[in-house]
Amino acid sequence: MGFRSVGKSSLAIQFVQGQFVDSYDPTIENTFNKTIKVKNQEFELFVVDTAGQDEYSIFPTQYAVDIHGYVLVYSIDSMKSFEVVQVLYDKIVDLVGNPKVPVVLVGNKKDLENEREVTRAEGEKYAKDIKAVFLETSAKDNFCVTDMFQNIVLQIETLNGNMEGGGKKDGCVIT
Repeated sequence: MGFRSVGKSSLAIQFVQGQFVDSYDPTIENTFNKTIKVKNQEFELFVVDTAGQDEYSIFPTQYAVDIHGYVLVYSIDSMKSFEVVQVLYDKIVDLVGNPKVPVVLVGNKKDLENEREVTRAEGEKYAKDIKAVFLETSAKDNFCVTDMFQNIVLQIETLNGNMEGGGKKDGCVIT
């Protein structure tokens, strides 16, 4: 979930199909399935690619029913998208009724480093505040995309008592 144009669909397509799609058609909602291996266990992921949200949008209740974890995506070149992710997190906690919801906070578009508006430190601090895993990705360069999904699985399984949490993976710094 995240603000419009942060790359949610690009991340999902890169993960599922292994390609970067740079043309942008606003997403209504798409779903993807993919099996991944995390700590020698296979997991069937059902990924819901949501439409872009803003801070005023009503949080649809279907995003709380049978959803086990959330990937909150902002773009490192948009402070507005970072602010929206914070509002979305609060809405998720209110709707789910539990602050221990599995969350991975993702700063996407790392390939746009020269246009950065949100520092890595700001992302890391917010993730620490909400007890989420943090990482920066680039759907375009396929940087840390799979790690994002592996970490949400780790968060879900750890919260359910099925696995110990993760830390660092394949050159991606995860906090």
